[in-house]
Amino acid sequence: QVQLVESGGGLVQAGGALRLSCAASGTIFSIKAMGWHRQAPGKQRELVATVISGGSTNYADSVKDRFTISFDNTKNTVYLQMNSLKPEDTAAYYCTAVLTTVQAMGSMSRYWGQGTQVSVSS
Repeated sequence: QVQLVESGGGLVQAGGALRLSCAASGTIFSIKAMGWHRQAPGKQRELVATVISGGSTNYADSVKDRFTISFDNTKNTVYLQMNSLKPEDTAAYYCTAVLTTVQAMGSMSRYWGQGTQVSVSS
């Protein structure tokens, strides 16, 4: 029904930048929010940033002033611009969306992407 496809991960040196993209497709009626989580080896998955359909954003303290999340509602795509990357940003980054589908317009559900790897070398 719904697919979230991430792109943009890779290997970068500390201080570098990457831009992640995540496109939502399928039988989507409306998107309430999209965001990014990450999970480093041996650690729990953590919230990185979220954007609400109206434009409000929220960031983890560890990425504030370095990462910027944005949402293009014409493309159902969320972006994460990551600047001044640090080795501790190394993780698998997962896109998430809270949305309603055409088949179930009365309820919202959360969907996850497959993840994209970001590796930052020191």
